[in-house]
Amino acid sequence: MKLYILLLPLLLCAYNAKSQQHVIESPDGKLNLSVFLTGNGKPAYSVRYDNAVMLENSPLGLITNVADFSNEMQVIKSEKETIEKSYEQDRIKRSNISYNANELRVVFANNQNMHIEIVFRVSNNDIGFRYNLPQFGETSCCIVEKEITGFNFPDDATTFLTPQATPGMGWKRTKPSYEEEYVPDEPVGTSSKYGVGYTFPALFHIGENGWVLVSETGVSSEYCGSRLSEGTDDGVFSLVFPQAGENNGFGSVSPALALPGATPWRTITVANNLKPIVETTIPFDLVEPLYEPSQEFKYGRSTWSWIMWQDNSMNYTDQVTYIDFAADMGYEYILIDALWDENIGYDRMEDLIRYAQSKNVDVFLWYNSNGYWNNAPQGPKHKMDNAIARKQEMKWLEKVGVKGLKIDFFGGDKQETMKLYEEILSDANEYGLMIIYHGCTLPRGWERMYPNFVGSEAVLASENLIFTQHANDTEAYNACLHPFIRNTVGSMEFGPVLLNKRHNRNNDGGSVRRTSDVFQLATAVLFQSPLQMFAIAPNNMNDVPDFEIDYMKNVPTTWDETVFIDGYPGKYCVLARRNNDKWYVVGVNAEENPKKIRLNLPMLAGSDVVFYSDKEDLSPQMQQMEIEKSGEFDVIIQSGGGMILTNK
Repeated sequence: MKLYILLLPLLLCAYNAKSQQHVIESPDGKLNLSVFLTGNGKPAYSVRYDNAVMLENSPLGLITNVADFSNEMQVIKSEKETIEKSYEQDRIKRSNISYNANELRVVFANNQNMHIEIVFRVSNNDIGFRYNLPQFGETSCCIVEKEITGFNFPDDATTFLTPQATPGMGWKRTKPSYEEEYVPDEPVGTSSKYGVGYTFPALFHIGENGWVLVSETGVSSEYCGSRLSEGTDDGVFSLVFPQAGENNGFGSVSPALALPGATPWRTITVANNLKPIVETTIPFDLVEPLYEPSQEFKYGRSTWSWIMWQDNSMNYTDQVTYIDFAADMGYEYILIDALWDENIGYDRMEDLIRYAQSKNVDVFLWYNSNGYWNNAPQGPKHKMDNAIARKQEMKWLEKVGVKGLKIDFFGGDKQETMKLYEEILSDANEYGLMIIYHGCTLPRGWERMYPNFVGSEAVLASENLIFTQHANDTEAYNACLHPFIRNTVGSMEFGPVLLNKRHNRNNDGGSVRRTSDVFQLATAVLFQSPLQMFAIAPNNMNDVPDFEIDYMKNVPTTWDETVFIDGYPGKYCVLARRNNDKWYVVGVNAEENPKKIRLNLPMLAGSDVVFYSDKEDLSPQMQQMEIEKSGEFDVIIQSGGGMILTNK
């Protein structure tokens, strides 16, 4: 009995140490994150918003080749501090950002007394966390064999996810390339199309309590890109590394870290409505520029023959036509796409670039990234996959005055591939080149990390409207997803605004567009990318109303402010973007019936505006009117249609 009495306080102390919660709240007190140990000393966390459970007990930890940091852990210490910073960013949804967060640092020790720190930052609607590893004596590097990080959603959650493709699928073995279709409102635990999980970002609807967006940021050459696993029946999604077959099987699926080192940030945006989801800047709040820009890069609008005229347009004469088209539109750029190296040639390309410059149009050129990871045949090839060839090519590009590159057909998310993305960007900066990636991974904070990064595709983009009728039949639905998911976390190089009724050179064959002209015009604003490769064609100068061309001549591509107005993923979306003092309020509707909405538009209250809308037959109309001083505006958006309001 005496022994029992002596041991009881010690047992209680041990129990309290393991059950102790380390809590951090957002500055407004609504978002609450708790960190604790569960059975066998396993680190975990949970998230509440407005007292509602948004993430249940979710696992944390790493397993490395040096040590296991996933169980039999103890909390050594925890510290809190306040994070406040302001920054300017010219290529995202806002130009001036203030980031205020509370930070919690928790140091854990395993049963070998080896330490790991997990850093949590909690702002009003956003959470970022990452793992910091110290050097362990003389051990100054490690391989992260598995990340235990998970996201445990309540049973009533539904998902808005796009599946990860298996390696080597698709045309010329070019997948995975983040170009799969989304499935809306599925129960957690539903199997993905290919059975290998889901790509970031991932949107979850938590019953009546709100929304959660999960992604990651800060991925550089120092780590791999990650994704979510298949969800379990009880709502747990784990963070997993790339598949072995990515990058044509070359390179490890497990990232290697120099020590001391840190993983990328895992991000969670949480709210009881969709506004903070659409407006979040968390991918950029948590990272910093990795190098200084070599010059001031200029963004803007571009013409692009390939999207409508396809491979046959890759000749000198057709590119002159599109250069003249860009000049007539007042656009800054032309994109000259694949096959220019063979069909035009390097010598004549120099003449073509000089011609474009004489018309005040600068040039982007397409390149194949390909080394050994897929069979994509278009050239130029073998110019971007190794440093010697790349620098020689970029020296020529700088000499002839090319301003940027669109580089296509990457091989996956392994650290090897992330290293290639970064090396291309770093080298390109030295030669004054901006970079767009296609057939590629999701950008993860790259607009802030890499000053010459412009955007990435990582979406079922406009080329699919040319390839299949199915893409046209589902165009409105997909457009009503992107502002809530893909485009929330990074610039989306979609190639929008297809004004041809038929998707071919002569506007008389090929796939049929289902959406209205005003819908198309709205996507110029709805889809955010600082350099837009618009899919309009020279014939549109004569076969659409003049007010549509005037709109396209003046629409900007960079924004000082973005405001979500109304919508639901896959059904409809209305949002506003501001460039200097000019507001663009745009909306699109994917539902079967016209959508009647009362909009609250304080930014346009009492203003004279131009209103673009559809008649019942989806033909376009433009009106001038005044918004009431209350800022309220009643609108009907036709099925497959759009609306646009701009202040004068």
